Amino acid sequence: MTGYIHSLESMGLVDGPGVRCVVFLQGCPLRCLYCHNPDTQTAEGGEAVEPEALVRRLLRFRPYFDRSGGGVTFSGGEPLLQPEFLAECLAWLHRAGVHTCLDTSGAGLGAYEDILRHTDLVLYDVKHEDPEHYQRITGRSMERTLDFVEAVRQAGTPMWVRHVVVPGLTDQEVHLAALRRYVDTLPNVQRVELLPFHKLGAEKYRGLGRTDPLAEVPAMDPERCSKLQEHWFSDFNR
Repeated sequence: MTGYIHSLESMGLVDGPGVRCVVFLQGCPLRCLYCHNPDTQTAEGGEAVEPEALVRRLLRFRPYFDRSGGGVTFSGGEPLLQPEFLAECLAWLHRAGVHTCLDTSGAGLGAYEDILRHTDLVLYDVKHEDPEHYQRITGRSMERTLDFVEAVRQAGTPMWVRHVVVPGLTDQEVHLAALRRYVDTLPNVQRVELLPFHKLGAEKYRGLGRTDPLAEVPAMDPERCSKLQEHWFSDFNR
């Protein structure tokens, strides 16, 4: 079985607990307005690799995992677009006793049982709680992500919720109040992180010869983002 990875970060500190290897898989069905990895969107390209070979590479960093309570996080792109490869990698890592994280928007292809069986933590990227706004931001409907949430509910997998705060798009009080109500319906939520929109993807759009959809939107003030998180979600992060 062959999978396709865009890149690998060996010392990630923000994608789950502890020090982590982060595997960015190639391909994503969404076209989020604020995507900072547009080079991972296309399904073509990436490095071809077999699950066992990838896990051998990842286990070279195990001393860092063990000392910090970390592990391996699969991100993207959208890792759920390569479900069989992902499930096999997660199973290999669990057999090796490594903590596993899945960083996903839930926009996958279904049949999540094998994946979630070997996932210790889901980092769930909530694009928007309202179907109309979700369609506007991602270019797709919410159907797939709602199916994924139900699979997490059935599996009982712990979840950290993430949401990108974009000036003029997702920073309004009325939206954050609705987001809070939506988060309260999600299963097994342990933590909520509001992530400030940044401009790190702008150069990638230029390199790809594509128009940055939010080129005129400024970066989100991190201090204001922290205050919004404290106001709306402080009870999750104590």
